[in-house]
Amino acid sequence: MQHRYAPAGIEPGQARELSDVLQDRLYSLLDMGLTLKHVHWNVVGPGFIAVHEMLDEHVAEIRSMADETAERIATLGGIPNGLPGGLTESRGWGDYALGRAVVPAHLGALDKVYDGMISSHRAAIEQAARIDPITEDMLIAQTSTLEMFQWFVRAHLEDTSGRLPTAGSDSQIDAAAAAATADHLG
Repeated sequence: MQHRYAPAGIEPGQARELSDVLQDRLYSLLDMGLTLKHVHWNVVGPGFIAVHEMLDEHVAEIRSMADETAERIATLGGIPNGLPGGLTESRGWGDYALGRAVVPAHLGALDKVYDGMISSHRAAIEQAARIDPITEDMLIAQTSTLEMFQWFVRAHLEDTSGRLPTAGSDSQIDAAAAAATADHLG
């Protein structure tokens, strides 16, 4: 990533390293916002309106996180890239696996997407912790919100005994199938 300068107290190489970490997080946040809108448009069945409306709140907050992340890259002297070509060329994950599907299936798949987002944010926190507490704090706050959003998703999937049907699923498709066939009342 090209750099113009580094803020006071951060070496140029460290600013470049942080910017690279944040660029990956920016791509994932942009992708997550689009994925959530895709689900918002393609979820059907009982519970539709609650999930439809819940996802709009997730999208708004995640778009705000993307903006904050891009602005932090610029503050570090980097040049944030929010273009779709950069996202598709650089991402280390595939497209969301479901099209039109029932509420539990989409929420099961989203549970796995949130697993990936949160794990990657936690890895970025570890990298930022070595260099810059400001960037680390931003990522910690974002991760806290992402974890809360995953809790919202899981609250729709969990049964009364606390069992989560997506536990142990290795893919979005497996999680979607497990959630769609689970008895959420048991």
